[in-house]
Amino acid sequence: MKLNLAIILTLIRILAIPVVVVCFYSSIPNARPIAGIVFGLAAITDLLDGYVARRFGQISRFGEFLDPVADKLMVAIVLVLLVQSDPRSYVDVIAMIIIGREITVSALREWMATIGLRSNVKVSWGGKVKTTLQMFGIAFMVYQNYLFGLDMYNLGFALLLAAAGMTLWSMYVYLRAAWPSMQADH
Repeated sequence: MKLNLAIILTLIRILAIPVVVVCFYSSIPNARPIAGIVFGLAAITDLLDGYVARRFGQISRFGEFLDPVADKLMVAIVLVLLVQSDPRSYVDVIAMIIIGREITVSALREWMATIGLRSNVKVSWGGKVKTTLQMFGIAFMVYQNYLFGLDMYNLGFALLLAAAGMTLWSMYVYLRAAWPSMQADH
């Protein structure tokens, strides 16, 4: 494996996770906004690593493996933090929808790859919209404080709610694409 800028950006996303967790629980002033900013910056690397990999010919098997792992780790861990810190059940339900979809679609992609049909469930525009809404929503909820008079937590919650809707829609699209293969006999 050759280390390149695209892989370094992905690794930064993984290394940002403990920083976000420590800041999230810290009692220092502005710890939650710092955690939100770190999460947001890490989320931006998700956009950059793919662009860098394609633009500069840095696509690698390791990078293709690591990128979705970094995304799922970051999102799942920080959703657990938000669920733990907000006792309202609808935050739990949204987190369950998002994490459940990630597990379902990952398993679906793995299974489709084993039967040679991985391209039938490749990332779609719906998945990209879902990811964008999700990353902004989580970052704003983690930030928690008001910014320029805006309630960042509630704005983030609204975006995360929209992301949950897109999550269900994109999962439906992936499952619909795979359904004929699921019904086929060996």
